[in-house]
Amino acid sequence: MAEVVLENVYKRFGNVTAVQDFNLTIHDEEFMVFVGPSGCGKTTTLRMIAGLEEISEGTISIGGKVMNDVPPKDRDIAMVFQNYALYPHMNVFQNMSFGLRLRRTPKADIDRRVREAAGILQIEHLLDRRPRELSGGQRQRVALGRAIVREPKVFLMDEPLSNLDAKLRVEMRASISKLHKRLGVTTVYVTHDQVEAMTMGTRIVVMKDGLIQQVDSPINLYEHPVNRFVAGFMGSPAMNFMVGEVRNGRIVAPQFDVLPDEELAGKLRSAEGKKVYLGVRPENLGLKGYTDIEERDNAIRATVEVVEPLGAETHIIASVGGDQTIVARVDSHASVEAGQEITLLAKPSGLHAFAMEGDELNLRYV
Repeated sequence: MAEVVLENVYKRFGNVTAVQDFNLTIHDEEFMVFVGPSGCGKTTTLRMIAGLEEISEGTISIGGKVMNDVPPKDRDIAMVFQNYALYPHMNVFQNMSFGLRLRRTPKADIDRRVREAAGILQIEHLLDRRPRELSGGQRQRVALGRAIVREPKVFLMDEPLSNLDAKLRVEMRASISKLHKRLGVTTVYVTHDQVEAMTMGTRIVVMKDGLIQQVDSPINLYEHPVNRFVAGFMGSPAMNFMVGEVRNGRIVAPQFDVLPDEELAGKLRSAEGKKVYLGVRPENLGLKGYTDIEERDNAIRATVEVVEPLGAETHIIASVGGDQTIVARVDSHASVEAGQEITLLAKPSGLHAFAMEGDELNLRYV
């Protein structure tokens, strides 16, 4: 078993608490992704699991063994860093085998492991090259190969794709996902990119200010966010938010008067007279005249600011009331231009409402 368990973990740097009250169980063979903005504590948490940072309070266990005082080299983990960390004077074979040679692994075993890993990563033809002779994607594969040959209980990956261009990132995301399915090793992956998190993770931990906001599967995080931060962070383009007032189960503002579905409308009656954030994802908005969303108590009046044709669809960036900006994903054949007054229709089942006080809970799921 390579289950990783963090119980009441804190990390303090002087008077600053970087991670607080962190409780999480990462199951054997799971691909767990930590995601959040810069400074949220995700890399610090990963480094505590690796033993590169001492924990200030709490317990970290790997495979049922408490690791608080175990040095990194004895934790049976392998880490892949953002900057590859390859030795420039060694070729690919030497870089991949370096850790094994330090452990005095038999030469035959080293050769077998390196060539197996190179085969999995399709870099067998690069074993004699130096890092300077490799592309960014090839260097990242070498860094992954160096981790694979260790045959560890846990892989720890700290934003390994952030230095790659957009096309190569897509390719490497698929490669890492296939690698995990093939090896079945428990993996903890840190990223600030919610697209990486959504496409790769078995489960995702969303963090903010050192605190866990929500832990769930990608689809549940997207469809059932517990608060406005999670709703706004997961999804690209992000969820739109507009301020309105609750009246008889409706959300009302000068530019809209919308009636959510029966479930949300019923829950909103307890917030009668209060202001809330109306949340709706761009794909749940349609342009009147170019959508199959029926117009029925769901119209939002807006002014087009920017039109972004993307081929398969068009993104309309529009202002609501002059001080709120929203994005709608509409039909690519929609005829609109900047400055035009438009009516957007929202799917009632795609509407969310978030409290404006406290932790801004999603009222749909309260």
